[in-house]
Amino acid sequence: MSAPYTPAAPPTFPPASTAPSQPPPTEAVARAPPHSYYGAPPPAQHPFPNAFSSTGPTQPQAPPPVSPQSFPQAPPVSQPPFSTAQVPPGPTQSYGGPLPPTQPSFSRPLLPTSQPSTFPAGPPPTSTPSQLPGVMQPQPPVSQPSPYHSGPPPTSTGFPPQVGAPPRPPFAGMQGPPMASQGPPMASQGPPLASQGPPMAQANHVPPTQPGMPPGPINASLSGPPPQLGMLGYPPQQNGEHQCEPFYRVRGPHPGYTGPYPGQPNYGAPPAAPAAAPPALKRLDPDSIPSPQASDMPPVQKTRHRIDPDAIPSPIQVIEDDKANKGSEPFTTGVRGQAPPLVTTKFQVKDQGNASPRYIRCTAYNIPCNSDMAKQSQVPLAAVIKPLAPLPPDETPPYLVDHGESGPIRCNRCKAYMCPYMQFIEGGRRFQCGFCSCVTEVPPHYFQHLDHTGKRVDCYDRPELSMGSYEFTATVDYCKNNKIPQPPAFIFLIDVSYNAVKNGMVGIICQELKTLLDYLPRENPDVESNIRVGFVTYNKVLHFYNVKASLAQPQMMVVSDVADMFVPLLDGFLVNVSESRVVIESLLDQIPEMFADTRETESVFGPVIQAGLEALKAADCAGKLFVCHSSLPIAEAPGKLKNREDKKLVGTDKEKSLFQPQVSFYNTLAKECVAQGCCVDLFLFPNQYVDVATLGVVPTSTGGSIYKYTYFQASSDQERFLNDLRRDVQKQVGFDALMRVRTSTGIRATDFFGSFYMSNTTDVELAGLDCDKTVTVEFRHDDKLSEETGALMQCAVLYTSCSGQRRLRIHNMAVNCCSQLADLYRNCETDTIINFFAKYAYRSVLGSPIKNVRDSLVNQCAQILACYRKNCASPSSAGQLILPECMKLLPVYLNCVLKSDVLQPGADVSLDDRAYLRQLVSTLDVSESHVFFYPRLLPLQKLDVMSMSLPVAVRNSEERLSRGGVYLLENGLNIFLWVGVNAQQELLQNIFGTPAFGQIDPNMTSLPALDNPFSKRLREIIESFRAQRSRYMKLMVVKQEDKLELIFKHFLVEDKSNNGGASYVDFLCHMHKEIRQLLS
Repeated sequence: MSAPYTPAAPPTFPPASTAPSQPPPTEAVARAPPHSYYGAPPPAQHPFPNAFSSTGPTQPQAPPPVSPQSFPQAPPVSQPPFSTAQVPPGPTQSYGGPLPPTQPSFSRPLLPTSQPSTFPAGPPPTSTPSQLPGVMQPQPPVSQPSPYHSGPPPTSTGFPPQVGAPPRPPFAGMQGPPMASQGPPMASQGPPLASQGPPMAQANHVPPTQPGMPPGPINASLSGPPPQLGMLGYPPQQNGEHQCEPFYRVRGPHPGYTGPYPGQPNYGAPPAAPAAAPPALKRLDPDSIPSPQASDMPPVQKTRHRIDPDAIPSPIQVIEDDKANKGSEPFTTGVRGQAPPLVTTKFQVKDQGNASPRYIRCTAYNIPCNSDMAKQSQVPLAAVIKPLAPLPPDETPPYLVDHGESGPIRCNRCKAYMCPYMQFIEGGRRFQCGFCSCVTEVPPHYFQHLDHTGKRVDCYDRPELSMGSYEFTATVDYCKNNKIPQPPAFIFLIDVSYNAVKNGMVGIICQELKTLLDYLPRENPDVESNIRVGFVTYNKVLHFYNVKASLAQPQMMVVSDVADMFVPLLDGFLVNVSESRVVIESLLDQIPEMFADTRETESVFGPVIQAGLEALKAADCAGKLFVCHSSLPIAEAPGKLKNREDKKLVGTDKEKSLFQPQVSFYNTLAKECVAQGCCVDLFLFPNQYVDVATLGVVPTSTGGSIYKYTYFQASSDQERFLNDLRRDVQKQVGFDALMRVRTSTGIRATDFFGSFYMSNTTDVELAGLDCDKTVTVEFRHDDKLSEETGALMQCAVLYTSCSGQRRLRIHNMAVNCCSQLADLYRNCETDTIINFFAKYAYRSVLGSPIKNVRDSLVNQCAQILACYRKNCASPSSAGQLILPECMKLLPVYLNCVLKSDVLQPGADVSLDDRAYLRQLVSTLDVSESHVFFYPRLLPLQKLDVMSMSLPVAVRNSEERLSRGGVYLLENGLNIFLWVGVNAQQELLQNIFGTPAFGQIDPNMTSLPALDNPFSKRLREIIESFRAQRSRYMKLMVVKQEDKLELIFKHFLVEDKSNNGGASYVDFLCHMHKEIRQLLS
């Protein structure tokens, strides 16, 4: 929410941002932690190290921006070792003048709304060889549950005949895959990956399973590994580069390897028998839990790796280093081109002239001065913008500025809004635009004198002159048809066909709405919400309800002519909740009873959205439709669909057609919705194929959301559905929004990704824009940029607030420009680059074969790293892989995107699940895409109940799990609690109330509320994780060696996946080969 701005207040500043701007952090070499989190890697017989110590990192200093990680050469010369090279630090430009000691007197809001590291050597751990892209054909995937379902199809006794395909059985062929033996070791791979889609896939959500299974996708969350052994600082060299000692020894080839990359693919060959394991060695762990013997380790395939996984860049290490270096001080935004802390670091933001990273994150904070350099590096230039992002309680929401009847002050030529980049001249009578350099007269009412530095004397009293983000009240000129908008409306449209009634959805939502309607969004918590509500139920026909306050009972009106939809009543359909409460409650009690005995199995869908749209048109207001729908709309009506699920098309050039809508009707309907400001949120409860690719067109074009609860069962899925519904109804939202991104001369916004509609090339139209939605913008050069002035971006969003007020929210961002590639590579943000790559790839599957999409991703990543190696790194052996410090995690994260279900599905991942995930990822912010692709995995046996801090996460690999431990994995869509077969009895007693592994119920979806400190702390952690995510994460308990463990292993993304996705180690070797080919 915005705080009103009172110009008359004296220039005293609220304490929220008193700190003067900090100088850019000096670049220092990170010191090594005193000891490692892991012992030496286990020998081949001990594939799973025990839990790791949770000691926090100890480097207090900021890391050097780029540093080499080098993998020394093994006896065979062609074996690729790795290293990261460091580039000399570049100058940081400070934007603006010195900051005043005080803070502006804006009135308070009503509502708050990469470090170098070396990695230790160790004996080669076991690992699964995996195929990499090159000429590799994906292995036939082992059948396994798709991670998107909530439970198995219910038994069909007593059900009316279903139309369409029967629900597929969960767990088809669920035996565990022979992971170890799949595919040849990577050393023998053939040609480069760019020429062929690599078979790297990994499911991103939960498959259908028994009733206890979570419905929605599960995704990976990022948490990096703890610091490793023997980390050495990098001594500065004379030439300004930091060269590091090789950080891991490559041993000679194992007996089974003929050499690195011999180029003899045996993809079709039967799985090779695992090599005999060497004699067991006892492994010491700096851990309170005794180290398990070989017999205690989870049975993982005994295979061989040439590279020690502890010796390659670790996400956990990077995350922990960033927390140590950047988590303690506030991040002040007054320095141009300063990269913010990672999304995994908790930090406070002080707005001093650039937008907070909570609103805008860039792929690079120092962009190339010209297009040739940008093309050479292949680093995408993009920004992920979340215009209405919620802020933590200790940060001030954007102030609301009123420039009076004439509206906000703007540049005459490019129409940019007044911001800190405007330069006042001629004593303050005119200002020069920072975007287009045009000079504009200052209106008399806005005139103010300048001080000796050329700044206005009221600069720090005006948010638009001193802050990166603020809001303007918009005048009637900014309103549709030059008319002040009506308050918006919410319309609930509920499917009452047979399935929706029988699975309990209808009764649950009607009961919930009785209380939920008291929590409609409002700007002032002390004032009643202005939002009006209406209700429709439907199957093959639509039922509208008159709930006018003066009625004793609600009245139903039925529209059976669905081919020509109209709203049969105006007065009494949209009402104020407090005035009509008695009638609304009576209606919500009656709906489940009215349809309890329905035998109607068919339903419509297109006319349902038409009905809501027509109601908003009749009321002349914007609003949101909450549609709860359960089946493929096969009834005769506009928008009727047929079942087109055809698994035979998967993997062919025609696969892209399955992601495209099967009829154009919904595209036209979406366009009409946007014109009216009608946003659609869709809650799906399917038991079989519903064609999410087509049903999702309207939600994804109007700024809406899709929620999916496959095989919905009230007992296990009610909590997730109700929490999603509550959050969706209550969250901050703007209506009838229009967003434009302006840039300074030299670059322009050329491409946009997200849930919106565009009728031209510049304006992003959103019928609804909520606090979770992001719009990702790609920029390209159209001229040269200057290092002196940098590049500017202004995002302006015009929207109607939930109280009906028209507003403009402005976010400004300035970044540096560079003429040296080293400066670009030193100031990139890998998490944002991966967010962009995922959205770009997921959109590309609409028009290109998936193999081509995967190949282009790998090729672009290889080009980025090859350009760095060629132009920025110190000379070194071709056998070393050299990664820029800021991008050393690019390969591991990119591999997670390639292995995701959209780009490399397992056999049991449905087309609907893939379409759902594809649409979901398009609007994720950087923190959610991070955890989606690289889940957060916490060892609970290390949880200190006396501390508020969490145990250090462990890497997403089965090797990191101890049979004696219990682990929590979250990926933004689900939470898993993995229980090792030898978990300590005391731990099990504290969590589950039973000391016996065999007595733990794998179907539980919530933990028992036990009266002990461990149980309380664990439940607090789970709730805090849920609060950080836009969707409610259902809890799944997974017992080791249980059939559900296959689902859990989908999210151990550093391992080879059952559907042919490469392990991190193998993919890194493959990337190295690609880079060497580009360089040669």
